[in-house]
Amino acid sequence: MDGAQILIAGVGGLGCSWASRAHSRAGFEVDLVLIDADESSFSSSKSHIIRLGNDTGDSGCAALTPLGEQRMRQASDVSRQLLEDVELVILLTGLGGGTGTGASPEFARQARLSGAIVISIAAMPFEAQETRSKICREGLPKLEANSDVCVRLELDRLAWQARERGTDWRLGASWVEEFVDGLVRTLMRLGLINLDMMDLKTIVGHPGGSTLVVGQGSPEDAQTLLDDALSAPLADLSFDGAKACLLQIEGGPGMTVGQVGSVADAFTSRFDEDAQVILGARVSDDLQGIIRVVAVVSGLEEITGISLV
Repeated sequence: MDGAQILIAGVGGLGCSWASRAHSRAGFEVDLVLIDADESSFSSSKSHIIRLGNDTGDSGCAALTPLGEQRMRQASDVSRQLLEDVELVILLTGLGGGTGTGASPEFARQARLSGAIVISIAAMPFEAQETRSKICREGLPKLEANSDVCVRLELDRLAWQARERGTDWRLGASWVEEFVDGLVRTLMRLGLINLDMMDLKTIVGHPGGSTLVVGQGSPEDAQTLLDDALSAPLADLSFDGAKACLLQIEGGPGMTVGQVGSVADAFTSRFDEDAQVILGARVSDDLQGIIRVVAVVSGLEEITGISLV
């Protein structure tokens, strides 16, 4: 498919930072749009830019979600042109402030109206940030309602993992970059068993909760690979009873059919017995001795801790 049919969108300061880094890693001709009221977010020369409001500055939308939403609506003519012919929007944002919490749901709404699938990754505030957490709780349902898949990424868990690796969680959100890269690879490279946009539409069309995971590990240890995927800094989730899954398995030239089967079995073992599973597999020379998995899971029970659509 044409690269311009996938759009990576960053909304707010954190979202723009992550989107820029994810876009630089994706390695394909994928479009990038940065949306904010703060001029400092627009550092990427390869991006489209939507400035929210005439007066840009460090204050952004000053924790006023209605202001962020209003400014995004005012920019709808620009976003409509940008979204023309786009089939998939990967939206990255941080919730708890005025821009991310207000503008993200509105941009997602506009994208879905244009006919695109919207996958949102939303960073939840630190537990100690009570005011931002309150704003987040009020705005999250709107983003979920306007996304086909909305993944909650917990900053407390992300920061803990970053400390363990000696990295800065704001600049080195490797999980986000790996996910975006994996999803783009899934949809833009032909494989042994190919996946396309229609497969993704089929999976996200199932009712119930949806989420996605990325894992990487040894092709000989499917369970450890699954554990790695579930250790992502996401809100607590369970695959039990899932009704559908798009599963992309990518490995080096030595990857065997048996390894693909064992990984698929590990990821789907707790699904509903009648679950619809669409499997893709691809060999990549840069994954010597490693298997990478990207899984979009839907039809999850709507319980606390799972991203609901």
